[in-house]
Amino acid sequence: MPEKQMSDSLLTGLLLAFAGGILDAYSFVNRGGVFATAETGNIVQLCVHLSRLDLWGAVHYLLPIVAFISGIFAAEAIHRHMQLRPQPRLHWRQPLLLAECLVVAVVALLPLGEFDNLANILIAFTSAVQLEAFRKFRGCAAATTMCTGNLRSGTELLYRFLALPEPGAAAKASVYYQLIGAFVAGAVVCGRLSLYLGGLSALLACFPLLAAFFLLFRT
Repeated sequence: MPEKQMSDSLLTGLLLAFAGGILDAYSFVNRGGVFATAETGNIVQLCVHLSRLDLWGAVHYLLPIVAFISGIFAAEAIHRHMQLRPQPRLHWRQPLLLAECLVVAVVALLPLGEFDNLANILIAFTSAVQLEAFRKFRGCAAATTMCTGNLRSGTELLYRFLALPEPGAAAKASVYYQLIGAFVAGAVVCGRLSLYLGGLSALLACFPLLAAFFLLFRT
């Protein structure tokens, strides 16, 4: 599975998945039990609170969903805008990674409690931008901010390898399971270090994001 550019490399995907795990664990542990990088859990929570007529509780989960949608729109708009311009020195995805680092730094400095909704909005927005901008690794369409789709795709390919066997299925399955492993590792690291760093543990995500930024210079 050749990698046409570093933004499609497995190493880039692993770095971003590690950051995704950090931010998802961070928002859940430190920012009111919200899964800010993936919205399925928030949609379920929204519906549960609406069924109980708890409107404020519903808003708590609605805000990151709206921010996530806005992030997808923003990523597509930026990509389209950059396609119309002369080839820049930076890969069009690199400024997005720097912006995500900046947002994460802002989130880390927001006091816990009264600013949790704002923190979750910012994380959801930037996570959506990351998800939309980085969509394929080693030829495999995959996500770096959630695991469900990767788990489905990886397991399907594993079955094809074991039952058929299908050439190349094992290598592709490995891509998905490695991304899941990186996400899990990020969540474990953040969950553990949140005990000591509290709200500042969001800054941990800046390390893999910056590593991915510099890696893209090799494109």
